[in-house]
Amino acid sequence: MTDLTPTETKDRLKSLGLFGLLACWEQLADKPWLREVLAIEERERHKRSLERRLKNSRVAAFKPMTDFDWSWPKKIDREAVDELFGLGFLATGHNAVLVGPNGVGKTMILKNLAHQAVVRGHTVRFSTASDMLADLAAQESSAALARRLRRYTVPALLCIDEVGYLSYDSRYADLLFEVVTRRYDAQKPLLLSTNKAFADWGQVFPHAACVVTLVDRLVHRAEVIEIEAESYRLKEAKELSATRSKQRRIKKH
Repeated sequence: MTDLTPTETKDRLKSLGLFGLLACWEQLADKPWLREVLAIEERERHKRSLERRLKNSRVAAFKPMTDFDWSWPKKIDREAVDELFGLGFLATGHNAVLVGPNGVGKTMILKNLAHQAVVRGHTVRFSTASDMLADLAAQESSAALARRLRRYTVPALLCIDEVGYLSYDSRYADLLFEVVTRRYDAQKPLLLSTNKAFADWGQVFPHAACVVTLVDRLVHRAEVIEIEAESYRLKEAKELSATRSKQRRIKKH
């Protein structure tokens, strides 16, 4: 910050909206504390912006990727997952879909990607499919629905978790189709996790006419990453149960 030219300093003051200081430029231009004030203001605004984007993202708590046991899945394309963390898909508008059974780390990967995008300065929205679709379906007018759709179409990145865990009627399918289509047309990426193969999405949205087109638009520009593994949560639960049983036996003796 100390090597800023006078023009650059004035531009920073203007971009930060510090017009009072800018109006007194002639008196303040050579003050040694001016650039430090700029640095403090920019740090604080960056901090508040990050906090706001983290709150709006709704990512909530998650385990870091350093805790992910890459040796557990029978099948996972680690290079493809690592590539996603470069966030190049945000520039190209490509989607990514994680497909696999319950408890294999899909949500963990999704939340880490969402958090990384927020930290890198992007706007993000994270939601389970059921929460997002219920939120949209609850809107009582076309105008209200149009406003609420912006919650899921405006952010640079949308993460939809747990598609396939529940089945939905045609109304919900149409709403998901609308979200996917709007982001597809705007070339804004989404990350999605599902426990159902695309061929089985007819079970998730029975009687919905848009399922084939929905899947087509979702995967047209997408990286599909399949994860094959036993439930890691079940593995941890069994290990915890075995540890507690051992501790109880030790206490008895």
